[in-house]
Amino acid sequence: MPLSSELRVRYGQATEAGRKQRNEDCLGIRIPEGELLANKGIALIIADGVSAAEAGREASEICVQGFLADYFSTPDPWQVKTSAHRVLASINRWLYSKGQAITDERRGYVCPMSAVVVKSRTAHVFHVGDTRAYRLRDGALEPLTQDHRAWVDPQRQYLTRAMGMHLNQEIDYRRVSLETGDALFLSTDGVHDYLGDTAIAALLAAGRDDPDLACQNIVTQAAARDSPDNLSCQVLWIDGLPSARAREQYDELRRLPFPPLLQPGAVLDGYVVEQLFRENPRSQLYLVKDSGTGERAVMKTPSPACSDDAAYIERFIMEEWIGRRVASPHLVQILEKKGKPAFLFYLMEHVEGISLREWIAGHPRPEIGRVVEIIRQLIDGLRALHRKETLHQDLKPDNILVRPDGHVVIVDFGSAFIAGIDETYVPFERAALLGTMHYSAPEYRLGRRPTPRSDLFSLAVIAYEMFSGGRPPFGEQFARAETLRHFSSLLYTPAARHNPLVPAWIDGALRKALQIDPALRYEVFSEFLADLQRPNPAFLAPAEMPLMERNPVLFWKSLAGGLALVVALLLWPLFRAP
Repeated sequence: MPLSSELRVRYGQATEAGRKQRNEDCLGIRIPEGELLANKGIALIIADGVSAAEAGREASEICVQGFLADYFSTPDPWQVKTSAHRVLASINRWLYSKGQAITDERRGYVCPMSAVVVKSRTAHVFHVGDTRAYRLRDGALEPLTQDHRAWVDPQRQYLTRAMGMHLNQEIDYRRVSLETGDALFLSTDGVHDYLGDTAIAALLAAGRDDPDLACQNIVTQAAARDSPDNLSCQVLWIDGLPSARAREQYDELRRLPFPPLLQPGAVLDGYVVEQLFRENPRSQLYLVKDSGTGERAVMKTPSPACSDDAAYIERFIMEEWIGRRVASPHLVQILEKKGKPAFLFYLMEHVEGISLREWIAGHPRPEIGRVVEIIRQLIDGLRALHRKETLHQDLKPDNILVRPDGHVVIVDFGSAFIAGIDETYVPFERAALLGTMHYSAPEYRLGRRPTPRSDLFSLAVIAYEMFSGGRPPFGEQFARAETLRHFSSLLYTPAARHNPLVPAWIDGALRKALQIDPALRYEVFSEFLADLQRPNPAFLAPAEMPLMERNPVLFWKSLAGGLALVVALLLWPLFRAP
């Protein structure tokens, strides 16, 4: 499970109808505990029901209540941005649909909204309309949002954006860093339009020990300045953030001791070791048998050499956590341990078969349909990971098993990247470059953020190797490339050169999936798979391929012949001279 959070806050709020007959504002906060606090953070939101709308009050209540309920129900691996945007988009569509059912000319379910999610050491701000969010630091109030309204004249204005106003409403997003002692302040226009930033900052600072009282004083002062609107505000003081006390967090990670290196016949937590499958400097894989049921499994244990590496321990723990949260017949299944473990390890299903690398060695010129079927299964497994916002990052033939019946299973989540967990602060440096050089997309070495297209690149390298008998698409130079210039100078070698049975349209699909620039690759896996299953007319003309790539020998012979002809023409006048 992820590291626990040390986030500590104090919250206050106030809301009044003011001069209006009823209060159409709504605001709220949810501060969870334990793992939910670490994975999802704290959410606060304020919404201002538009008085000109028929159901402004209902709209603001739906917005606030829906967000605070649904955001915390989104999958843990999702980023804050993804989770909140999807929830708010759903709420907006619901408000819009309800508004369309109102037949008179008055606008329906419409409300401006500002929401903030505080996770780890970052505030994620979501905004639409003319509510506002601020950060108070060192006595200065900094606006984090921009009003979406236009002025008709000095006295009249109208909203250009609000929840429920359009079917596909654009919602602003911003993330800002937090420090201990900061405060986040949210308000409706009935407050900030009648109190300046300086006055709000002073009232917040004066009431720091009593946030509720500070908010009430702000509302009172705004009313005293002739605000004609509803008045609402809320403040969240940051009293503590995840700290850099590495020893404490490290101790939490390694609360279970590393097991020793095991020999056949050894028993660990009720599992009998039958054989050592694989060992490398990072881990060991054992075939084990449950001493009670006799069922076989694969046990993965951390390497004793890494017992003082906090980043390694976190990643090892995350492997099991990732595996439990994804489900696909083409991803290795993580098994439940029996009883309470005394050592750090996890169990996987035992997949009987050979590695894809062994399969490639045994099939130097495989049937096209068989290769495409393997790729289809790998895509199914990768899609299951990507739905949880998880990148595998180390897809290679050694991490893929092929059963005797042709069923394919992806194993090893040790290099997986989870966007939502990456947002969580840790006091140690996480590994930035993972995976295997020959299969990792160029963006990893170029320091760019990986995307699902990065896994697509690795999959395309594997597909190429299956078609070409294990040969790499860019030769050995690919693994040595370090800069964009190096990558740009690489030449793709058509798979047909190694295997004449590979048709031009297969080579065209591989070439596109292996583009150095991620933007030039396929946008989704289904497009890549479709071009492998059915000829794409754009790839049916091999003559469009440069001669140097189609037939380098002919290219160089032609070039040499052309140069010889030029030399002969230049020398001809000399031979004719008396």
